[in-house]
Amino acid sequence: MAATGQAPVHLRWQYLGLVFVGGALGTTARYLISAAIPPLAGLPVATFGINVVGAFLLGWLLETLARHGPDHGMRRSVRLFAGTGILGGFTTYSAFAVDADGLIAAQNLGGSILYAIATIVVGAVASVAGIALGARIGRTR
Repeated sequence: MAATGQAPVHLRWQYLGLVFVGGALGTTARYLISAAIPPLAGLPVATFGINVVGAFLLGWLLETLARHGPDHGMRRSVRLFAGTGILGGFTTYSAFAVDADGLIAAQNLGGSILYAIATIVVGAVASVAGIALGARIGRTR
């Protein structure tokens, strides 16, 4: 039990429900986008785009929430639903790993290495850009 007599956040049903519902929405969106966008020259551009957009949005979301105060109440609920749930289901390391492995299995080692490095580097840059946007918007308010 936490010092306040409540169970830790990860054991509270209302928060688990937010993550579950958000995750279902994010996973569904990822699936639909992946099904609609075919690989380009054998490279999984859908998963790449999903992960980059998700990294940007997560950086923006967390910076915005942090600028509005501590992780309590509605901010915590938004973080768990949108950040952990929706964006956690939308972006996924497992799809990235399966795609990189699929390129290796298709004897496209160079493509696999390029895809892996590009995803990590561009995703990190997108995350920082999302944080910067959140900070900039927060400073103008």
